[in-house]
Amino acid sequence: MSVDVAGFIPSPSSGVWNLGPLPVRAYALCSLIGIVVGVMVGNRRWAARGGKSGFITDAALWAVPFGIVGARLYHVCTDYPTYFGPNGLGLGAALKVWNGGLGIWGAVVGGALGAWIACRRAGVLLPPVADAIAPGVAFAQAIGRWGNWFNQELFGSPTDLPWGLQIDPANRPPGFAQYETFHPTFLYESMWCVLVALLVIWADKRFQLGHGRVFALYVFSYCVGRLVFELVRIDNATLIFGVRVNVFTSILVALGAATYFVVSAIKRPGREASVYREPKVQDSAPVPA
Repeated sequence: MSVDVAGFIPSPSSGVWNLGPLPVRAYALCSLIGIVVGVMVGNRRWAARGGKSGFITDAALWAVPFGIVGARLYHVCTDYPTYFGPNGLGLGAALKVWNGGLGIWGAVVGGALGAWIACRRAGVLLPPVADAIAPGVAFAQAIGRWGNWFNQELFGSPTDLPWGLQIDPANRPPGFAQYETFHPTFLYESMWCVLVALLVIWADKRFQLGHGRVFALYVFSYCVGRLVFELVRIDNATLIFGVRVNVFTSILVALGAATYFVVSAIKRPGREASVYREPKVQDSAPVPA
């Protein structure tokens, strides 16, 4: 299908800029900007909940590296043949995070582990931290998704809609060489993440959510959108019964988040009285007679 692409969204000609010998990669830059914005939002919300100012920045020093490792591991594991299958790209390509390929669910698990370590060290409860950073995470995803635009990756099926994304022939999947414009799923997901962040902020203020329910609402809402986007995307992905693996992941994670939200609301209504862990009461030593 050859169409007049004058009214469509163009793709950047390059995702790398060279400052002398130093390559600046758009994917990494978008991810970095997203992290900074997410931490800023998290810090403000944490302070408003009674937490120590700047703690989210400290926690990010643990959560971000763990999150990146988790995100990459999830991507490589769910797209194993691309790297280690017949004619795979190999271990070297699997380590090149800057070329794209970070799975959000791996990032959440890895980031949660890093945040838990930071919380344990500071005597802070993890659920209110998760609630504080939830909209910031969504904003970070919204910004980070633009890295896929620069890399011309993770787009959807062919379309001739006015907002179709123009893709260079070298980046079109096998069987789609004759098409020029595709659904910009990176843009759909970016916009959805902004809406999720705004929804979470509104719901938190309106219902005074606590005990991790803000984060659960973010996870559930994001998964609903991600499920739709996965059904539109045509990039290479591991299939289970002919269905993309992330479709199943989206459904399972959404159900888990919804279950946690409901059970938590029943068992622990309202918000935490304090964001800090209560010190363990030590038995007093008997006083000598």
